[in-house]
Amino acid sequence: MKRKWILYLVIAILVIAAFLGLRAWQSARAALNTNFQTEPLQRGTLTATVGATGTVRANQTAILAWQTSGQIGKITVAVGDTVKAGQVLAELEKSSLAQNIILAEADLVTAKRNLDNLLHSDLARAQAQLALAQAQKNLKEAQKRRQSKDYARASQATIDEARANYILAQNEYERQKEIYESVAGLPEDDPRRALALSNLANAQRARDRALANLNYLLGKPDELEIAEADANVALAEAQLKDAQREWERLKNGPDPLDIQAAQARIAALEATLKLARLEAPFNGTVTEVRSKVGDQVTPGTVSFRIDDLSRLLVDVQVPEVDINRIQVGQSARLTFDAIPGKEYMGKVVEVGRVGTPVGGVVNFTVTLELSDADEQVKPGMTAAVTILVQQLEDVLLVPNRAVRLREGQRVVYVLRNGLPEAVTIRLGATSETYSQVLEGDLREGDLVILNPPAQITSFTGGRPPFAGGR
Repeated sequence: MKRKWILYLVIAILVIAAFLGLRAWQSARAALNTNFQTEPLQRGTLTATVGATGTVRANQTAILAWQTSGQIGKITVAVGDTVKAGQVLAELEKSSLAQNIILAEADLVTAKRNLDNLLHSDLARAQAQLALAQAQKNLKEAQKRRQSKDYARASQATIDEARANYILAQNEYERQKEIYESVAGLPEDDPRRALALSNLANAQRARDRALANLNYLLGKPDELEIAEADANVALAEAQLKDAQREWERLKNGPDPLDIQAAQARIAALEATLKLARLEAPFNGTVTEVRSKVGDQVTPGTVSFRIDDLSRLLVDVQVPEVDINRIQVGQSARLTFDAIPGKEYMGKVVEVGRVGTPVGGVVNFTVTLELSDADEQVKPGMTAAVTILVQQLEDVLLVPNRAVRLREGQRVVYVLRNGLPEAVTIRLGATSETYSQVLEGDLREGDLVILNPPAQITSFTGGRPPFAGGR
């Protein structure tokens, strides 16, 4: 009997302990459940985004520096002025310039005149035509002279004429010789004797010239004469080829290469003259002026900065995991720390094709253009960018606050029958606050826990810690 009472007492103690444990577990669960923040799952529209930060820049920027030395004589713009491409911003005093720049102005006048003559004057063409005709004539004459070297130096008629001239000259010499002999005995200073001697000498020279001419005509050309004739033909042929090339080059008007050369000469001189001034390279706004009239400058001295503020761009770095979701034309929202309470719109205009590794992460440059920029947005400002990459309709949405990572898998905790239960899920598109549920045992209306505690896994078996069989 005593043992039965002891057994009953032990059983009573165990029942009381189990009852108290159950009450304690229920109290703890109730206390825990009252601290849960839950939100019912629902279907809706999800706008997927990619966030990044970047810096505002102008569409174009130019830093203008001098390329020569001199003293600034004129500055025509100030900060904030709008300028056109080619507008002169500053000039150097002519007296302070190098001699080659000053002389370039005179050379430019000559170069332009030469180009005008080249384009509109027909003199060069006419001269080439005349030179061609003259070269053709010279070649024919040289060829005739060369052909004559293959025969006697003269025709028979010319030879007969030369022989007759020699006979006449010989007769005249004989006659003058007789006259001289008739007065040879007179004193040397006698005029008759002197005149006879002079006539005899002249007659002898005439006879000798006639004999030499006759002998020359009776002979044939020697090797030197033939070589000279061949050389003259070769020279005439070469001159004709040159004349033909020149005529072919000019017969249809100025040679395009000559025009290019003349234009290049003008461009070079104009470039030299431009060294004495700074011009706006494109339409824009003067955003910086670093010089004043009277300043002495040297090559490399910076005087102006020009920015094209008609388009403001933002370059952001996007991780490689997101880059394939971004396409040209996607819209974006931009905010600036310097402009609180205001949001701007933009669109993607360029997506980088090559990534850059930074700290083990590969980033791609994405460029956006602001659509509604105002005067408050300035180049150099930092922008927080949210790119709208996708919009999905009627999808199951889970709050990002509820998603946890457990054993390498994403899970959410759902309150079912008053107890939190872990559900493994796979997510799709994501926005700043919600994500699309692609897979998982979740239904619309399920209460997901937004703030599951770390020890929540203790309750995931569906049974209280002290519940058990006998």
